[in-house]
Amino acid sequence: MKSYDGKKAVDDISFSVKKGEITGFLGPNGAGKSTTLKMIAGYLKPNSGDIRVCGIPVWDNAMPAKSRMGYLPELNPLYPDMYVREYLGFIAGVHGMGDAKARISEIIEMTGLTPAAAGKIEVLSKGYKQRVGLAAALLHDPEVLILDEPTSGFDPNQIAEIREVIRSLGQTKTILFSSHILQEVEALCERAIIIHQGRIVADDRISILQAESGSKRLKVTFREQIQTSTLESLTGVESLKSEDLQTWTIQTGDTDALSKQLMELSLQQSLNIVSLQTESGSLEEIFRSLTASKA
Repeated sequence: MKSYDGKKAVDDISFSVKKGEITGFLGPNGAGKSTTLKMIAGYLKPNSGDIRVCGIPVWDNAMPAKSRMGYLPELNPLYPDMYVREYLGFIAGVHGMGDAKARISEIIEMTGLTPAAAGKIEVLSKGYKQRVGLAAALLHDPEVLILDEPTSGFDPNQIAEIREVIRSLGQTKTILFSSHILQEVEALCERAIIIHQGRIVADDRISILQAESGSKRLKVTFREQIQTSTLESLTGVESLKSEDLQTWTIQTGDTDALSKQLMELSLQQSLNIVSLQTESGSLEEIFRSLTASKA
């Protein structure tokens, strides 16, 4: 638990993350997300509760626990007057790595820093500064990675590159991944923890959260163009969306019943259904329903 001036920022939450698992940690602004990550990383002391990394209490035995962690905070603290290699050498010294030239070169290549490796940090773009922070978090080859908005400032191509780095690391490390880009979490993570007003409101595999969300869609494509009024007349249609009057996305509470109606409609009006598939709600829809309803 963590409180500020008597107000609870994080209240009675509990979870664990396994090795080889990339877990999304999500929450709206002010939900307690970054506070929780700072406590896990050992940068902010909780008022009560127990935090363990690799079985080691973070606050009772800080150095062994921190040595097993790599942490990239949302506000990435760097020394702007240092050069990239110089800064990574400094971080290697903090970790007691000795001669780390080979490891620094390896991490620079891994994080896509090669074009900026000889440059000064203060002249780098936000995306490259974020890469420097990620490189520093990875330098000592930690068992646990805590990444708070790691792709902030990246363009779509850079996001795709770093996504592959994180996905590769996730095969052997424990990764807690926080991002406001929910499509990124959906692409990288099998599991999501959603926090709101200091409490966990969901913690499960994303596929299970989607299946249980109650937000279901049918995506149907006809060979012919279909008028909106034709589909609106079907029972259980909550909303409709189409760009070409052939492919329709239909929101419904009962996909099976609506599928049967669509098949009957095609027979009655001699329509040709090219494809018909069920889609679960997106992580963004689940996030909004869980956080907005409890505001």
